[in-house]
Amino acid sequence: MAFAGRRDVPEPPDFGILKRLARDQLIYLLEQLPGKKDLFIEADMMSPLDRIANVSILKQHEVDKLYKVESRPALSASDQFCFLVRPRIKTMRYIADIVNADKMSGRSRKYKIIFSPQKFYACEMVLEEEGVFGDVTCDEWSFYLLPLDEDIISMELPEFFRDYFLEGDHRWINSVARALQLLNSLYGPFGKAYGIGRCAKMSYELWRDLEEESEGDGQGRKPEIGNIFLMDRDTDYVTALCSQVVYEGLVDDTFRIKCGSVDFGPDVTSSDKSIKVLLNAQDKVFSQIRNEHFSSVFGFLSQKSRNLQAQYDRRRSMDIKQMKNFVSQELKGLKQEHRLLSLHIGACESIMKKKTKQDFQEMIKAEHSLLEGFDIRESTSFIEEHIDRQVSPIESLRLMCLLSITENGEVSGCAGQGEVAPGPSSLSAELTLVLPTGLIPKDYRSLKTQYLQSYGPEHLLTFHNLKRIGLLTEQSAGETLTAVESKVSKLVTDRAAGKITDAFNSLARKSNFRAISKKLGLLCRLGTPRDTHCTGTAAAATPGSRGASPLDRGSLRASWSALTLDPTSAHQFTFTCCERCGPAPGAALAARSCLALGGGGSVASVLGRQRGPGVVER
Repeated sequence: MAFAGRRDVPEPPDFGILKRLARDQLIYLLEQLPGKKDLFIEADMMSPLDRIANVSILKQHEVDKLYKVESRPALSASDQFCFLVRPRIKTMRYIADIVNADKMSGRSRKYKIIFSPQKFYACEMVLEEEGVFGDVTCDEWSFYLLPLDEDIISMELPEFFRDYFLEGDHRWINSVARALQLLNSLYGPFGKAYGIGRCAKMSYELWRDLEEESEGDGQGRKPEIGNIFLMDRDTDYVTALCSQVVYEGLVDDTFRIKCGSVDFGPDVTSSDKSIKVLLNAQDKVFSQIRNEHFSSVFGFLSQKSRNLQAQYDRRRSMDIKQMKNFVSQELKGLKQEHRLLSLHIGACESIMKKKTKQDFQEMIKAEHSLLEGFDIRESTSFIEEHIDRQVSPIESLRLMCLLSITENGEVSGCAGQGEVAPGPSSLSAELTLVLPTGLIPKDYRSLKTQYLQSYGPEHLLTFHNLKRIGLLTEQSAGETLTAVESKVSKLVTDRAAGKITDAFNSLARKSNFRAISKKLGLLCRLGTPRDTHCTGTAAAATPGSRGASPLDRGSLRASWSALTLDPTSAHQFTFTCCERCGPAPGAALAARSCLALGGGGSVASVLGRQRGPGVVER
């Protein structure tokens, strides 16, 4: 169990209710199209749908055949088509092509489009432009949240990050607000809401508006969740960019965890077929090693194997009655555990083959140097060598982005101890001065050129997008710093001007990330006991690690206050609001459970580490 090591933490709410609600609503929508029908499903909805309603349930409600939404329409003899899709313009054109093709051939069918989690006006406009809006009926499947584990729920919106943070599209804010409204109505009113980031603030405000319109459906219920934390992904890019060192994170890096499950191929299963495995607390082997440093996983699996063998050997000394109880009660569970143990051992071996010890250790060392701000030139040389060897285009970009961010957002919170000139334009004793951000132009151009030469010019758009989103940026020209310095110097005496110039020079390469990480104590020291439990690299105790979880109640107030009140913080959209008016039944117990919502996605290893303090939602 995920909560076995934390006696002070209450059991999480029953998130199975969310799954049952989604299943019942889907069945209701399917039955609105009576008779046999073919169901067309968008590719990225297949895994979530399988967790909600499997094929047998769909067959019970007269779904005849299942098709994947692809570029080429499937041939079908059915008289009714039902499309379960995301609200995407490309998909609308696919559906319109099918309808228009049937019209041209004189074929009469009924068409129903089920949008998940909601439909957009733009989709209806496309259907109208294609001349098929009157031929289809549209509905919404309000499938906002999918339980992945007993304390992890997911919105499963893969395009959220790109749409919001890159394109500036706010269409998914409504979905986040409605998800919060659903949780609030099912699990009682929340105690306090903490937020950081623009997306978090907009989601919160829209949610409060929806609550006022619905007159608070969750009021009067026994609260099961105490506090909620709304955090934008861009408040912490570093966690997502650091190498994973815990087992769950490495499984995600190597095999890709999708919708709480992973496909282990023939190299893991030692057979000619792949096996899909759910990774949650029901997997007794995975639940014990998911948060462990990879170096200690093999030892645990070896001990587990010996324990299983000892349990099997017990049958040799059993009488007939004991053997009967063993076969009927224990044997099935032991076989299942043995199968899972074999799969996880195979996964570990596959991970070891793909991440050689030498390369992985060098990667960790380089990342540690970037996070600490030491040996930057040596780390840059390592990145250049990594690009030239063409080890991995993704890993090369990840290291370049990490270098940019840890050198990014140079902000100074003081103006030195000089004298401030009197007058209406006087500065306070403390100034906040924004300095150049990103990589210096020479390093940026060099790394970009080497990358394009190694992996091809088609990645020019990649660099453009990374620059727009703030992941890989170039410092502006040197005169920018001089201009800021000149403006500030005019506001102080000549005696202080020299000190300010020296301060600017000393801060020219100081990182906002390092200032915040130092204040919050986010960095581990290699070789310390906390080292092996750091999420991300062996040097970074990112949110969710055992050493510095922001959801630990003992350090919650201090950590959150330090983050939101820090003058070096680039995020102005922070808030703390009290939601519940007056004490509610069970409020004291619920206060120990927290809901953390990451707008734009979460990291597998971080999700794995939030088990103790409360609930994580992404």
